Amino acid sequence: MEFVRDLFVNIGLWFSNWLAGFLPGWAVELITDLVGVIILVIIGLSAVLFLTLGERKVIGRIQDRIGPNRWGPFGIFQPIADGIKMLTKEDIVPSGADYWVHLLAPIVIMIPALLIYAVLPFGQGLRGTDLNIGILYIVALGSIGTIAILMAGWSSNNKYALLGAFRVVAQLISYEIPMVLSIVAVVLLSGSMSMVKIVESQSVPYIVAMPLVFLVYLVAAFAELYRAPFDMIEADSELVAGYFTEYSGMKFVMFFMAEYINLLAMSAIITTLFLGGWRFFGLERVLPVLSPFIFFAKCVVVIFLFWWVRGTFPRIRIDHLLALAWKFLVPLALVNLMVVGLVDKLVEGALLTAIVLLVANVVEAVVVLFILNLAGRKARSERLKRITAQAR
Repeated sequence: MEFVRDLFVNIGLWFSNWLAGFLPGWAVELITDLVGVIILVIIGLSAVLFLTLGERKVIGRIQDRIGPNRWGPFGIFQPIADGIKMLTKEDIVPSGADYWVHLLAPIVIMIPALLIYAVLPFGQGLRGTDLNIGILYIVALGSIGTIAILMAGWSSNNKYALLGAFRVVAQLISYEIPMVLSIVAVVLLSGSMSMVKIVESQSVPYIVAMPLVFLVYLVAAFAELYRAPFDMIEADSELVAGYFTEYSGMKFVMFFMAEYINLLAMSAIITTLFLGGWRFFGLERVLPVLSPFIFFAKCVVVIFLFWWVRGTFPRIRIDHLLALAWKFLVPLALVNLMVVGLVDKLVEGALLTAIVLLVANVVEAVVVLFILNLAGRKARSERLKRITAQAR
């Protein structure tokens, strides 16, 4: 039973011991690390195929369309056809562009997207490595993507691309603050930055104990992934196609792939931080082999939420986008952090802490709605006064 409980860890140990029978220690370590990297890369690249097809199908149903239906039964080979088409397109570098920075930008945005998978716990014993600062590692890698976007916009020798890069960087920096504050609340409650220990500490999923923290993180996640309704890079009527306007062929594909690799990674992070990871009412203890399926089932629910929002809500203006971050999410995240800190300090016991936090979140939500209602009435009153004054 112990072998089954840590099945994937034991399979890794068995593979290492088998290699040690005829290879030196350094070669065994190198091969096992290489196999782990290949598995994680395959997971990331496979996510692009499945997620692009799934998103087009789901949004097609939302918009009363069929979606991809030409290549293969039900259009399941459409991502492969699209990949072949993009890989065979000509790679064009604009005149006057900074060649090496233009070349490195898509590589720089792809590498951290894949490196995040190294610390994600996909199941009980199924992970690349358990860093004691795993969530800090993820936050640090997330900041590299911002640099890559700025590199792409600046190196293209195109004013539209440069403006698009500035706009996306402003968006990412603005929403990183409430996102990190929400992560700090989770770390404070769990007492660890290890992704595995955060899962193990959730006898009650944090989405139940801290729904407002979850909502702040979720909204920030939409912005960090620059997905609708925060998809500023696709505001074609304003900035053509954003920071990758001058990219084509394989380079454009790498930007496209990074977006969907990050989508799966973000859904896995949300599952780990707020949905209990691979835990599901003790089922993972009875049948440990099911833990990866539980984890990925939760990821699918989160991904579907991203798709659903994209097919439902229109894009908002950039000034509204930034105001939402600085005037609403940041103050709310700070209040959430203060509430979590006070409850964690004053209340003992996981269940009692979760109940008190839930009550505090409900009270906080009522206060926030009351303040928003007052602000809305004031804005409508001022608007009515302006209209009346203009009519006179």
